[in-house]
Amino acid sequence: MSRQSFTPEHAPAAAGPYSHAVRIGPFVHTAGQVGVDPQTRAPREGVEAQTRQALENVRAALAAAGAGMGDVLRVGVYLTRAEDFAAMNAVYREFFDAPYPARSTVYVGLNPGLLVEVDALAVLES
Repeated sequence: MSRQSFTPEHAPAAAGPYSHAVRIGPFVHTAGQVGVDPQTRAPREGVEAQTRQALENVRAALAAAGAGMGDVLRVGVYLTRAEDFAAMNAVYREFFDAPYPARSTVYVGLNPGLLVEVDALAVLES
């Protein structure tokens, strides 16, 4: 199987040696997406807005590879502050329906101004 790299149409260039999304066979994995507006490249204000933007960026990366949010098997969420969990979770529910993907949420350090990062693994039917 060959590995294919995908970049959403209006996404900013990758900040390092990585792809926005990679597909091998039926598997699509996104890079971590943050709450940065793809047009202005500025972080959104607050964890709700950043979570929404990060998930929109995940959606765009998946779409570039031919996948959608309904194809997502697993999600990784990375928060800078534990107290933002409930607010992130409320926005997260807007993007996924039951049965929900498996998910891990961990607390990490991100670049200044960033509160959340999200990545996803999707599986497409053959």
